[in-house]
Amino acid sequence: MSIANESTSEPKRRIQFAFTDEQEQFRTALRRFLNDRSPTTEVRRLMATETGYDPAVWRQLSDELALPGIHVPEQYGGAGFGMVELGIVMEELGRSLLCAPYFSTAVLAANAILNAGTETQKAALLPDLASGARLATLAIAEPDGDWNPAAIATVAAPAGDGYRLDGVKSYVVDGHIADLLIVAARAPKTSGLEGLALFTLAADASGVKRRQLAAMDPTRKIAQIEFSGAQASLLGNFNDGAKAIERTLDQAVIALANEMAGGAQTMLDSAVNYAKMRVQFGRTIGSFQAIKHKLADLLLEVELAKSAAYHAAQAAAANDPEWPALASLAKAATSETYMHAAAECIQIHGGIGFTWDNDTHLWFKRAKSSEVFLGQPSYHRELLMQRWGV
Repeated sequence: MSIANESTSEPKRRIQFAFTDEQEQFRTALRRFLNDRSPTTEVRRLMATETGYDPAVWRQLSDELALPGIHVPEQYGGAGFGMVELGIVMEELGRSLLCAPYFSTAVLAANAILNAGTETQKAALLPDLASGARLATLAIAEPDGDWNPAAIATVAAPAGDGYRLDGVKSYVVDGHIADLLIVAARAPKTSGLEGLALFTLAADASGVKRRQLAAMDPTRKIAQIEFSGAQASLLGNFNDGAKAIERTLDQAVIALANEMAGGAQTMLDSAVNYAKMRVQFGRTIGSFQAIKHKLADLLLEVELAKSAAYHAAQAAAANDPEWPALASLAKAATSETYMHAAAECIQIHGGIGFTWDNDTHLWFKRAKSSEVFLGQPSYHRELLMQRWGV
């Protein structure tokens, strides 16, 4: 993404953001791939399966487009791009509602390893994730649904050359199919942000019990994982554990915000297309002033939400000191816009919009699940104010 300053007669200078030609070409190629591989008929088929994705499409996505490693440095087998390119991928995935273990492996797990791991650990773990050969996920939240790292209760006690994990993690994206688990836990007798760290272990290790949860959004599978004396290895160290967890969550929030922006755009496009097609009283319903105003307001909301998501990704890529606050701002904005866009799209579709046969429901359920995933808008507004020192 490029940044250009426009001179004005005012003392302050206005900053204008624009994607580069290469980024737009990448988006076009990705959208073409997703239009072909992820039509709503395929989304409906995959969401009814236990695994929730098509391994053949995952291999194509990994081999032909190298998406799992888009933001992973080249020395670890990735493409070497950054948060802006990852945001483009997530926005297009949100548009198409692709059923694949991308968010869990590429966004959560890969970033956790990049943020917390030693050079040796990164070199050992990242290449398989970047190539799509290994699926992984990050387990943070627990049954209470609190995404604040300070609320983590899972304990990691020293045991031999490693650590013994005891606790329960919930809302773990693709936790039922992941090969590698990255778990946030704390040292015994610690609280708050003290004593936190990330740990890695094989999903089929002794002492690990996984159970897929019944979710409102079947296009994104989640699981609950119980650890009973499971042997794990420390990822990085305890000194920077809390910072690595917070940074990983902020990056995930930006990625999710871009995904939601893409979903909101799909809902707006669907509403506009239907309003142009549906005839009532001898006129298309899009010609009625009430519908025009509704769509115009929705367009403004979606554009503002996209701007917030894009800006957060650019700030993170440039390591702007305010990027964690902008991440929370983007999450709060896109969460509410996505929900509103999905609800309005259903309303504009009228009676047919309330039937399960109408595809709008697929995005509505994703909008609702994304609204609470990684923290509700109210949580991120509070976090935003804290980070701004208000």
